[in-house]
Amino acid sequence: MDDITERLSHPRNAKDRDAALSAVYQDLLGIARAELNRHRRGNTLNTRALVNEAYLKLFAQHEAAFDNRKHFFATAARAMRQVVIDHARSKLTEIRGGGQVPLSLDEIGDMPLPVEAQADHLVRMDMALKQLAELDPRLAEVVELRFFAGLEVTEVAELLGVSEPTIKRDTRTAKAFLAKELAT
Repeated sequence: MDDITERLSHPRNAKDRDAALSAVYQDLLGIARAELNRHRRGNTLNTRALVNEAYLKLFAQHEAAFDNRKHFFATAARAMRQVVIDHARSKLTEIRGGGQVPLSLDEIGDMPLPVEAQADHLVRMDMALKQLAELDPRLAEVVELRFFAGLEVTEVAELLGVSEPTIKRDTRTAKAFLAKELAT
């Protein structure tokens, strides 16, 4: 375990953890940017807010323990995904019953939408990922590491202790499962 991971997992005090967090803050901003770019930034959710909310999820409840740097970033990416999903659920709650006319997929086109406009899709994606995790936890973990943490196939294979072809196969299987769940 590297020094930063050790200081994040077992800080001597709050200042020690804050110093370790500041050392990885730019990396966390990169993960947050990637997550928000998938949905185009909405006016109410920005990169720094996403990182701060993820920090609260990671450290507010209990002492977090991380095996290594990759484990920390994978956990941070998962926390960021949860924040985006929670934000989407909140926006979806505000929208329901608001008298807005829903748009068809043809009207929306392939243009990426802000988180608020994708709220229903994000919530459905989260439900599908939870179903996938119940059926095959590794497939769900591969999706989170590849698409939410932005790790490459080689990094995911190393982290999970399997071969690169296995990760590629898992990615295809997970994509097929998610596409089927989201199409219904």
